[in-house]
Amino acid sequence: MLVRTRAVLAAAILAAGAALVAVVSTPPASAAVVHRVLFDNSKAETAGNADWIISTSQPDPLGQNSNPTSETSWTGALSSWGVALQRTGSYSLKTLPAGNTITYGGSGALDLKNFDVFVMPEPNVLLSAAEKTAIMKFVQAGGGFFLIVDHTGSDRNNDGYDSVEIANDLLTNNTVDSTDPFGFSIDSNDISSENPTAISSSTNPVINGPYGRVTGSIIRDGSTQTLHKADNSSVAGLVWRPGSSQTGSTGAFFTTSTFGSGRVAVWGDSSPIDDGTGQSGNTLYDGWNDTAGTNKALALNATEWLAGTGSSTPTTSPTTSPTGGGSCATTQLLGNTGFESGNTVWSATSGVITNSSSEAAHAGSYKAWLDGYGSAHTDTLSQTVTIPSGCGGATLSFWLHVDTDETTTTTAYDKLTVAAKGTTLATYSNLNASSGYIQKSLTISGSGSTTVTFTGTEGTQIQTSFVVDDVTLSPKA
Repeated sequence: MLVRTRAVLAAAILAAGAALVAVVSTPPASAAVVHRVLFDNSKAETAGNADWIISTSQPDPLGQNSNPTSETSWTGALSSWGVALQRTGSYSLKTLPAGNTITYGGSGALDLKNFDVFVMPEPNVLLSAAEKTAIMKFVQAGGGFFLIVDHTGSDRNNDGYDSVEIANDLLTNNTVDSTDPFGFSIDSNDISSENPTAISSSTNPVINGPYGRVTGSIIRDGSTQTLHKADNSSVAGLVWRPGSSQTGSTGAFFTTSTFGSGRVAVWGDSSPIDDGTGQSGNTLYDGWNDTAGTNKALALNATEWLAGTGSSTPTTSPTTSPTGGGSCATTQLLGNTGFESGNTVWSATSGVITNSSSEAAHAGSYKAWLDGYGSAHTDTLSQTVTIPSGCGGATLSFWLHVDTDETTTTTAYDKLTVAAKGTTLATYSNLNASSGYIQKSLTISGSGSTTVTFTGTEGTQIQTSFVVDDVTLSPKA
């Protein structure tokens, strides 16, 4: 009898051949590519020690590795960000290489009209008048603009302009709207090291989105933003310096806004998006995995929101207040839905929430992997929430991949039970094995406090893994 640990299982997967490896590393075919993101590298984003690119293969990162499984599959300090998006199967990524010009409404393949989100990670070259017009019109027409700046004095190519000055020039000196269009300005300061905290709103799609709940970020030499709510009422500070008033106007570190039909996000430091690896000779810092912040979830949730899949405008408080009178707030209730924040919010058996490459996530890098040991074993995963009193229950949705070495087609030796309110909602087993993820939707009746629980129970001999990802609980009005 062969008794497997997860380490042994990983070795077995590698030894099993190309067909099984493809199952582990390929994003699910059911996730259509719908969000088009262009990362800028036309403004000296690799000057000095910086390496703010998702891949050295430009414009198409897939030229370096068409099936990335980890951030080292692509080369660049932003490769973790790029690979995480690529692995969802819902993003098409490109880079605007050095020597190109930012355009909107042109005929080129890299024109902004062909993208949903434009990411500008710490620009170090002043934008031309035409480029500023292109960005403003892109946002005005419905595009998402993700601007990352650094601290004052961060002129990496020594041309006389740092990212703070370049950003403020865009906002105050363009031909579309120079009267504080986004409702914020970038502060000329340099904060050496702090850990800003996020707002507490559970309904904000950037703070509590599909890639997990954001609790804060990090500053490792960065700047802040000042909000001008009288100029743009949609502007909202989502992450703030310690000690700052989260309802005030100074001390914001991550801010969102809208302009025309589009959306904008600004982050005050490039350290949080830096994964610590890149081209040889650069001095980088792994802020992506710095546990002092939830930078990964913040970057991915914000990208998702900018792409147009969140609510119309992020707010700092719920727009609906459920009461006993019958109203129902329909925003999904679970936190850290994609497990990208690791062991936060969920209660789980040790090792269940993991970014192990032996089993692919449905999206991002993390997932919940129950069982897979090939011996008598039980794993649990749970989270307690409250379904508002005005709601008629809730819908529990999740993606499930069942991977088994069992050969029987008739006997359920290993089982995953999904329960809430003390009632079993569904049971899956080794008989439900599939080559990829399948979405499941279950109904929970009534309102009030409930604990959503996944329990994996494995038999005594052959392994079955139950891999769960992207779990949401949406109230029913």
